[in-house]
Amino acid sequence: MHIIHVNLAKGFRGGERQTALLIQALQRHVDQQTLVCRKDSPLRNELLCIENLRFVDANQQIAGHRQAGHASVVHAHEAKAVHWAWLHKRIYGTPYVLTRRVDTPIKDKLVNRLFYSDADCCVAISSIIRQQLSCWSKHDVLTIPSAMTGFTADPEVAAHFRASYPGRFIVGHIGALVDRHKGQRILLEAAARLQHSHPEVLFVFFGRGEDEEALHSESSHLKNVVWAGFKSNIGDFIPALDLFVFPSRNEGLGSVLLDVMDANVPIIASNVGGIPDLIKNGETGILVTPGSTEEIESWIVKLVKNKSMRESFVENARHLLEFYSKEKMAESYLDAYEGAVLNERFFKS
Repeated sequence: MHIIHVNLAKGFRGGERQTALLIQALQRHVDQQTLVCRKDSPLRNELLCIENLRFVDANQQIAGHRQAGHASVVHAHEAKAVHWAWLHKRIYGTPYVLTRRVDTPIKDKLVNRLFYSDADCCVAISSIIRQQLSCWSKHDVLTIPSAMTGFTADPEVAAHFRASYPGRFIVGHIGALVDRHKGQRILLEAAARLQHSHPEVLFVFFGRGEDEEALHSESSHLKNVVWAGFKSNIGDFIPALDLFVFPSRNEGLGSVLLDVMDANVPIIASNVGGIPDLIKNGETGILVTPGSTEEIESWIVKLVKNKSMRESFVENARHLLEFYSKEKMAESYLDAYEGAVLNERFFKS
């Protein structure tokens, strides 16, 4: 089987991480993989060592089709890639699978109806996205969740980081610094409320993004906030955290939560999007009302004092992780690819 993966994103966020994990896991199961991506895509460096993988340049949806050529199936990993896959099907008759990773409703436009309805298989990464996709696809929508990265952490990095803040209870957040999505301002409000009443609590933000300068400026008066920047080796830092808070305003699934669980760190997260697929309130973590600084503040205070509750969340969360490996994800997508090929043959006959 030859798979053409398409990801035309400019940066490297959760969707690109999942694209890379899938390609890595598939290399032992398929004959050939092609990645259609931008010339400057970070995915190229991430996947240089993958056997039987070739790269095709495409900075927009109408580029790269001739170079990619024929294949068994095309897998569109983000919105622009869906357009590319539809056009490739028009040119070569290649069936396509699309994965939708965001929980924002699909705009009801003629082109979207065309691109989504013509897909031979639609995949959602969470139950809420599956519900949204169900009225757009002529086939049953599959749910294939994102996979954990499977970091092998360097314990010395975490130990050195913790040593920089002796005696502090470290509350961490990882994500693009885009408040309308990740909700960093909600967590900063909690930091402001706790700065004097609980000075031992330190809030550490990892990441970069369009709101970086504004967020730094707005929090400059807070002595309990650290902006740690983007870390390419973020897996080495996660074990240094005592608690992870994820106040997203919308979230397809929140695959970083899997990496946090894998590092044995308890979680507070917004009850929004696909997050409840991973966080079972009071069992594998705490779910709070989206936008509620008061709930986040209250639960941080409770968990600072209650080590046994934190440990219980960690233990329960670990039981979930066997279902979220990249190998499991690859197996599910192989079934999806085979189903897409069969669907296309059926509709042609």
